Amino acid sequence: MNIIFLVFAFLSSYTFHIVSSATDFCVADLSLPKNPSGHYPCKAETKVTVNDFVFSGLVEGKPVAPFNSGLTAATVANLPGLNGLDIAAARVDIGVNGTVPIHSHPDASELLIIVEGEVTVGFITPTKAYVKTVKPGDVIVIPKGLLHFVINSGSRKAVTFGALSSSSPGVHIHDFLLFGNDLPTSIVAKTTLLDESQITKLKAKFGGKA
Repeated sequence: MNIIFLVFAFLSSYTFHIVSSATDFCVADLSLPKNPSGHYPCKAETKVTVNDFVFSGLVEGKPVAPFNSGLTAATVANLPGLNGLDIAAARVDIGVNGTVPIHSHPDASELLIIVEGEVTVGFITPTKAYVKTVKPGDVIVIPKGLLHFVINSGSRKAVTFGALSSSSPGVHIHDFLLFGNDLPTSIVAKTTLLDESQITKLKAKFGGKA
């Protein structure tokens, strides 16, 4: 009986793979919760339209203080046709002296394409920092999960586009993780070796509590 069950399970998964390959898409039904694999259930094909595959909002983002950079992104949340395809897109506009602060994407690698201006991009491993100043026409890849940053090192606004290997990429911005919550200042000081006065100043800037 167990062998029969295993064979049935294999054939079922194979059939699903064939159907999936033949269809080539599974437009997200955003009215339902994600399944354990992190994807949305498929919308009924009769309800799918071309608009499920188009997003018109990858435009200049509003600058966010104190970093002077703005982000817009095309993810499964606003482009349901991305569901299950493990890809998303982002645009970042960085003002003069602006930055994209140190952050990570736990579930996605990133391909960063420089379109306008000059930026210094870097990612960090436990033993080394990989940093490069790049210009239009350059592309740099950020491996999944690594801390990375972008600094406008030019004399005018910079624009970059990114492709990420997840249709719903997570992001951890470390300034907000450390200074934007209610973790006691004394604990932050002991675990980072920062001065409590500096931590208090940063918490005020990022909305944290003492």
